[in-house]
Amino acid sequence: MVDWMADYLAEVERRPIVPATKPGEIRAQLPAAPPDGPEPFERIRADVDRMVMPGLTHWAHPGFFGYFPANHSPPSILAEMMTAALGVQAMSWQTSPAATELEQTVMDWLRQMIGLPEAFTGVIQDYASTSTLVSLITGRDRCRSDLDRAVVYLSTETHASVAKGARLAGFLPERIRLVPVDERFAMRAEALRDAVAADRAAGLRPAVVVGTSGTTSSTAIDPLRAIGEIARDEDLWFHVDAAFAGSAAIVPELRWVLDGAELADSVVMNPHKWLLVNFDCSAYFVRDPQALLRSFSTAPEYLKTKYDAQVVNYRDWGVPLGRRFRALKVWFVIRSYGVEGLRAMIREHVRLGHRFADWVTADPEMELLAPAPIGLVCFRWRPAGVAEGDLDRLNEKLLERINGFGDVFLTHTSLGGRFTIRLALGHLSTTEAVVTRVWERVTAARRELAAAR
Repeated sequence: MVDWMADYLAEVERRPIVPATKPGEIRAQLPAAPPDGPEPFERIRADVDRMVMPGLTHWAHPGFFGYFPANHSPPSILAEMMTAALGVQAMSWQTSPAATELEQTVMDWLRQMIGLPEAFTGVIQDYASTSTLVSLITGRDRCRSDLDRAVVYLSTETHASVAKGARLAGFLPERIRLVPVDERFAMRAEALRDAVAADRAAGLRPAVVVGTSGTTSSTAIDPLRAIGEIARDEDLWFHVDAAFAGSAAIVPELRWVLDGAELADSVVMNPHKWLLVNFDCSAYFVRDPQALLRSFSTAPEYLKTKYDAQVVNYRDWGVPLGRRFRALKVWFVIRSYGVEGLRAMIREHVRLGHRFADWVTADPEMELLAPAPIGLVCFRWRPAGVAEGDLDRLNEKLLERINGFGDVFLTHTSLGGRFTIRLALGHLSTTEAVVTRVWERVTAARRELAAAR
């Protein structure tokens, strides 16, 4: 299996990124009932090659620039193998002392790496969606008696999981406010202040505000400092979603992406997006652990130990009781590459993003639809003579044609009501040659579509 994995990583570039599979095609090949007896491992592995692999989208492909980086690396893969072999249950100190104390250490390493103050304490969650839900529940519990009047504030560009998390945390859907954004797609702080004032005047209870560093559609950076000052003035729980852009803060000259995050009550960033740690690993930092514990701690008799007053039991720091030994892969990655190695990778991805953005802006028929500060480029084709109302369909065709080459893959979003093509950099295998190939595919696709018009 180790050889198989090594071969896959070495040869993945030869595979089509997106399969030509039709819905139901994979399932039709699988037996409808489980086998009565054991099957040889060789047959099982052969069926993976025969049935599963042809139906996978290969996120590890160097030409994959869709959605967001979903990174991994050899050290992280090996740590996952070791974790699976150990079978560690990391829910409390006693269930595995080393797992708990290693997690405390690597979370403090990450805190230092992204420049958060010592006042913050970290815990590993699975995904940013869960981290945000934990924050929303903690913020909710500060105003539980007023929950029917409690209001949550987020921008129109905030990740969809935040509004979902607010509903799961018990906030009424009609109390979730979408604050307008500016021309850079960042939250307008003055609009937030106005919304809070209007809600107070209406007898409601402003409770939580979520600011984003690196929105999913365009990596817009909300004015975290201004939001934090409003949160302080208005007694709001302030959560910063830096799931993607937070990793950039390990680079000193990019630390501005978290400017103002020191005013937050909680911050999330995902090492599994841009720090070479494979799914799943979300780093959640909280200023007041006691507020977190008031919402999540549990102490049934069968879990009590004589050490509880002296140690951290991470089962009390999130939703699940059971916890995987995720800290091991973070430890492996940071030690294998070093902070400087990770910084060098991020700097290169940012440089390549700027280079691609320069190609877009230098082309009179192309248009950059959002700033591209940290490795995500949003653009569209805007040829002369094409009406604005026809550009969306034209760019849909362009994206289909780009992806149709099979060796690169991009996805889309909507910015200001416009169909937008996104190039999301951030994989370990990203090189200038591959980014250049994307631009060549964009150019070729435009040429083919222009000839067909």
